Amino acid sequence: MQFEAKLEWQRKGQPFLDQKYSRAHEWTFDGGLTVPASSSPLSVPLPMSNSDNVDPEEALVAAASSCHMLFFLSIAAKRGHTVESYSDHAVGLLEKDAQGRMSMTNITLRPNIVFAGTAWPGEEEIAAIHHEAHDKCYIANSLKTEITVEPPVQY
Repeated sequence: MQFEAKLEWQRKGQPFLDQKYSRAHEWTFDGGLTVPASSSPLSVPLPMSNSDNVDPEEALVAAASSCHMLFFLSIAAKRGHTVESYSDHAVGLLEKDAQGRMSMTNITLRPNIVFAGTAWPGEEEIAAIHHEAHDKCYIANSLKTEITVEPPVQY
């Protein structure tokens, strides 16, 4: 399988060698969706960054969260549990790694899951579903960062 994303950035007449050019750019995906992107204002100060746009670090955290959720939903369905809603407040920690390089060292997923019906899983089964979802998640398997799950559960 192959996945593609197109990236487009243009200088648009801005100065360049002084590092004071806009980092705003666009990502376009195979379905035609275009997402405004930029460096994080934490990495490159405003106005060279655009804080309204998605930055690569946020996108990485969102990808890990999304991948985990998609596997969680599939596994829960296979086990006979209906998930009514699933939301997550994922947080990534960017800091120096053991080699002294800036790295996303941890991503913490905090899913809030609401189950429906009468076949609600217990805490142990929810933990097992999270563990299996983590093991199957393509994004988690591709990253060297630690990914932890702190799931509050609502019924």
